This record gives sequence, C-alpha cells and structure tokens, in this order.
Amino acid sequence: MTKNALITGATSGFGAAMARRFVAEGWNVIITGRRADRLAGLVDELGGASRAHALAFDISDKDAMAAAIDSLPAHFAEIDLLVNNAGLALGTKPAQECDLTDWTTMINTNITGLVTMTRLLLDRLIARKGMIVNLSSIAANWPYPGGNVYAASKAFVQQFSLGIRCDLQGTGVRVTSIGPGLSESEFTLVRTGGNKDAYDKLYGGADPLQPEDIAETVYWVASLPGHVNINTLEVMPVSQSWSPFAIHRQ
Repeated sequence: MTKNALITGATSGFGAAMARRFVAEGWNVIITGRRADRLAGLVDELGGASRAHALAFDISDKDAMAAAIDSLPAHFAEIDLLVNNAGLALGTKPAQECDLTDWTTMINTNITGLVTMTRLLLDRLIARKGMIVNLSSIAANWPYPGGNVYAASKAFVQQFSLGIRCDLQGTGVRVTSIGPGLSESEFTLVRTGGNKDAYDKLYGGADPLQPEDIAETVYWVASLPGHVNINTLEVMPVSQSWSPFAIHRQ
C-alpha cells in the first residue's frame, strides 16, 4: 500500500529535500508552499501527478489552507504522515530594536499555521494511524542573542508536539519534534533580507547540515516500526557545540 505524506514549506530547503527522499522510497507526497511555480517544477521532477500533488497557499491563511485540503483528489486524500516544516525567522536584532510586524509574522507562521494544519488533518491521521513530524530547532532549548520570538516559537513547537502526543495516546498516531542546528538553506537569506555576505559568513568553513541530512532524519523517524515513537531529537553538525555563558561586566 502506497503511503501519502503531506509536507509544508516544500518550495526549497528541507521541504523539497524531504519530498525527494520520500518519493524515492515509494511514497506519494503532497507538497505545499506559497510559490506555485516552484511547486509545479517539483511535481514534474518527482514524477508528475501520480506521485506528487501541489497545494499553493500561505500557511498563515486558515481559509486557504482548509480549502486546499478539501480539494485533495481521492488519490491523495488519505494522509499517513504530516511534516510541519514551514517556518521562518525574521531579523537578528535584540528585542528592543525589533519590528513588531516581524514578530507577528513569525508567530502566525511558526505557531498558528502549524497548529492549524495539524488540527485540519488530525482526523485523517487518526484514521490511518499516521504520524506527525514537527520541525522545531535547537533554539527551542538553547537561546541566543537575537533569537527572541523565533526561539520562543520553536519552543512552542516542541512542547505542542509533546502535548498532542499525550492527547493522541491510544490512537496509534506517532508524534516527533526534530530540532536542527546550523543548517544551510534559504532560511538565512530570508532572515537577513537577502544579505548574501551574512549568509557566507555564517556558513563559511562550518560544514553545516544540509537539507538532505534533515530529510534523511525525518525519513528515518517515519520509517521506524509503528510501536516506536521518537519524542524529540536534536541534530547538529559536528562543528557546532556550546559556548560559555555570556556575562556583562560593569
């Protein structure tokens, strides 16, 4: 029996790599994102309409999301895996200098969009004894200057994952939160407003995680036997670890 995975934020980075990984293993995928042209190109790459189906919407638009899910053709209507990958960070300034609009956008995307998608698909996932994988971040546990709302939103994702796992006990639905560390993708270009110098400085010489590394991790978690649940998982490149506490001195 072919399984269906719905992957949000699949126009680039982690999401696109996940779609490729799951299709390579015989799954069908529903890929979502705002950029319809990129989704269409990925559908073609993955084998066309028999293997992949694109849903174009903004993850912060509840009505558009619900309408898109309701429009799924019968071939894709049953969902075995939801990967809540869509998310973003905006800005690196300290809280007192941040743009409130950026904070609201992160909350609407990383929190509200994720919980909305989860709730819209829960009945389908329960019917299939499926699985939810939520993309959090090491920022959920390890704060850093400029992380403020982004880090808080990822802490929510991690705790939400544990909370719904409690609620879904007895349904057969598995829930996992995965927290990547330093990972090379468009994420940093979005965060810095397209600053390529900042991108190069962050990743240069660091041998960071690649989207394929996270796709492999998600696939591994999803391919475990049905009685095995990975609750939370942090993934860092070997080059990344922890620093001493910052101390301000007079």
